[in-house]
Amino acid sequence: MKKLSIINACTDLGVNVDGAQFGPETLTKDFANIVSHIYSVNERDEKKKETANLFNQNTNLKEINDFVQEFNRLLLLMHELHFEKNMESDVANHYYQKMHDLVLAVKALDTKNEKRNLIQINHFNHELYHTVKKVIADGEFPLTVGGDHIIAIASALASISQNQNLGIIWFDSHADYNTYSTSVTGNLHGLPLAVATHYEKDMLADFHQGPFYSPKNTVIVGGRDIDPWEWSNVINAGVTVFSTEDIHQYGVEEICKKAFAIAGNGTNGVHISYDLDLIDPHVAPGVSVPAKNGITLEEVHALSNEIIKYKSIIRSADLVEFNPLKDKDHVTESIAKEILKAFVENFGK
Repeated sequence: MKKLSIINACTDLGVNVDGAQFGPETLTKDFANIVSHIYSVNERDEKKKETANLFNQNTNLKEINDFVQEFNRLLLLMHELHFEKNMESDVANHYYQKMHDLVLAVKALDTKNEKRNLIQINHFNHELYHTVKKVIADGEFPLTVGGDHIIAIASALASISQNQNLGIIWFDSHADYNTYSTSVTGNLHGLPLAVATHYEKDMLADFHQGPFYSPKNTVIVGGRDIDPWEWSNVINAGVTVFSTEDIHQYGVEEICKKAFAIAGNGTNGVHISYDLDLIDPHVAPGVSVPAKNGITLEEVHALSNEIIKYKSIIRSADLVEFNPLKDKDHVTESIAKEILKAFVENFGK
């Protein structure tokens, strides 16, 4: 039996879409006989998730919808044009300013719930953090299966608390590098990488005693759905981003080679966090927040093979965001189980 434990992190408190909390136990039930332990961390109560409260005496539904529709229109246009590369600077600045104004407008209407589910998330991550630390202290490899990506705050920080100096690779279509001030929605699953690198310093890691990840050893692989203010955070912090377009152009092997070289440079190893929305939603629809133009099924298989080549320096791992309520004919479940199987068979001593 491998010296590896699975930790089911059963929550979707970080996102406004239900279903990811059911993902872990759906994926891991077949692995009980080949791992050391399967732990489960669950949400403590059954309170309904907080949702945006955009109503006050000075606004009405049409005004709110107008803000949101215009924001979404500009955001979609930005991603389709890759405007940060292709637009003239004055045109890009015009779009940035419009997005900036819309963000402020929407946030001004949503003062009550800006940090949605903060208390519940911190309770959950506190328990998860200590569970992952226990697994490492027991000499086992921690494989945390989410749940939405908010769980990676606990898993990543638990790992670095035990290993002291780690790099991190974030396989994700999203950067998850918002802060409270730049988040449009207030959904906290958009912040975990910023928290893990201590770029966002408020209230989501109070349970952590130890170092944080250095942005110079932080790599996002597959980024393609990144908000304008979030891009500013990424650039300001000095985080490296390889886009999905980079994967298509240069190949999985070359991108992984560069990513692990950056994350492993001068560190004691690497934590990896794999979000299934990295994959194109036509291939794997069962995620809470799909992003178009993702990696292909062929690239999924190639990526698993490349990741395990670096197993000697990988100290901990996450697999997150499988949402069985959004899946079709179990196709995402099947892909996720293949990835999980590769991790289980290759990680641990």
